[in-house]
Amino acid sequence: MRDVEAEVLNAIDEAETVSLLADTVRVPSVTGTDAESELQHRFARLLTEAGMDVDVWKLDLAGLTGRPGFPGTEAPRTEGYGVVAVTEGEGPPALALQGHVDVVPTGDLAKWEGSDPFAARITGDVLHGRGACDMKAGLVANLAVARAIRKAGIRLARPLAVHCVISEEDGGLGAFATLDRGHTAEAAIITEPTSGTVITANAGALTFRLEIAGRAAHGATRYEGVNAIEVFWPVFEAVRRLEAERNRDVPGLFRGNEMPYPIEIGTVRAGDWASTVPDLLIAEGRLGVRLDEDPAAARAAFEEAVAAVAHPWLRANPPVVTWPGGQFASGRLPAGHVLLEEVGQAVADVTGARPAESAAPYGSDLRLYAAGGVPTLHYGPGDVRFAHAPREQVELRELREVTRALALLAVRRCGAL
Repeated sequence: MRDVEAEVLNAIDEAETVSLLADTVRVPSVTGTDAESELQHRFARLLTEAGMDVDVWKLDLAGLTGRPGFPGTEAPRTEGYGVVAVTEGEGPPALALQGHVDVVPTGDLAKWEGSDPFAARITGDVLHGRGACDMKAGLVANLAVARAIRKAGIRLARPLAVHCVISEEDGGLGAFATLDRGHTAEAAIITEPTSGTVITANAGALTFRLEIAGRAAHGATRYEGVNAIEVFWPVFEAVRRLEAERNRDVPGLFRGNEMPYPIEIGTVRAGDWASTVPDLLIAEGRLGVRLDEDPAAARAAFEEAVAAVAHPWLRANPPVVTWPGGQFASGRLPAGHVLLEEVGQAVADVTGARPAESAAPYGSDLRLYAAGGVPTLHYGPGDVRFAHAPREQVELRELREVTRALALLAVRRCGAL
């Protein structure tokens, strides 16, 4: 290890990094809320203090919706901000470290130990709280790298960039706006939780809405009506059959994952009176998009499966399928790209073992960076099984290891003067 690399590693303040993570988790930055903007401004200030040139801008929400490739949104919002910080150096950034500030809602507060999801409670070497895993630990690791380079007094030959984005959880508006503004890099690491592996490909996920018509009648004469809940059931069974079909012969990158392209219905609403046959059912869910599959083809497959349901009522009253909300295409790092080897070596130098390569069954900002010509992969602290869950947590050991590996990668890729 070169002297400059050792200097940067020695400059990482681990206690300060943990404290910053706790402070970051305590900001309830649920996607679409004012706290999302608050956290963006906080990171803009911290990155400025780290000696970086920071671009903060207010997103043109109306204008972005008309841009080609707009990824869709689900959470209502009245404002949004982009934050990109860049060090000194010649040419475009050799590396961008990217993370999103937004988190999903907390769910039932009674299921959280201590009942405060944003308390940032630490037990042993684990920090608990909404967003700790997905993905504030990764966000803080990115900042810790920039701080360490500044503290060590290292001047980089080529710029390092840090991208902080909003709205990843509901489609990727923040990443889309960042790329639309012209912020790019030769390569990017998104520090989503990866449990020590390197994720080089993402499946996609498309939000769908199903409307199933019934015929209202008094509950006492239900035989005069058609229950929308009852006629929904064969549609649900058709969705399950389609899911099984689409998960046959999956790529080897998904080894160990029995269902990389799940289809799930997350909400079902029907009826407006206890003694009335419900005449409308609305179901919303997500459709997994296969690697390299055109999202239009995935939508067509779903619509065809729903339309083919053999039920007399549905033949005369076809279900209506629409596609609101987030629309995540799949994405992947180009085969053989040097970034995978560079990350693997940096991780091995920190942990003593090379990380495995795999693919993830969920959508992310990776596909937007890949579509924008930026080779991108995931490597970050946390286990994705804790994401979006009431037990959300991150091991601080992983935060330390990822921060050190990213610091090595940044110095090696950007070079030191």
